[in-house]
Amino acid sequence: MENIVLYGTSACHLCEVAEKLLVTVLSGKDYTKSDIAFSQELFERYGEFIPVVKRDDGKELAWPFDCQSLRLFLFSAED
Repeated sequence: MENIVLYGTSACHLCEVAEKLLVTVLSGKDYTKSDIAFSQELFERYGEFIPVVKRDDGKELAWPFDCQSLRLFLFSAED
């Protein structure tokens, strides 16, 4: 598992919750945080769906999710 991206924006309560879940599930592994407010393309794509977690294979998980569904999403790609 590489290149996990969390799409969100500042002042987004759900994005903060999603980031805490991601940190918990990844247990210290790296991820990238991308603020959609700085890209018109990202804003148009994710504006109604944030927070969104994207795996390196391109698959995405949009909110709502919990630790269990996030763990399944992230680690099922490694099987």
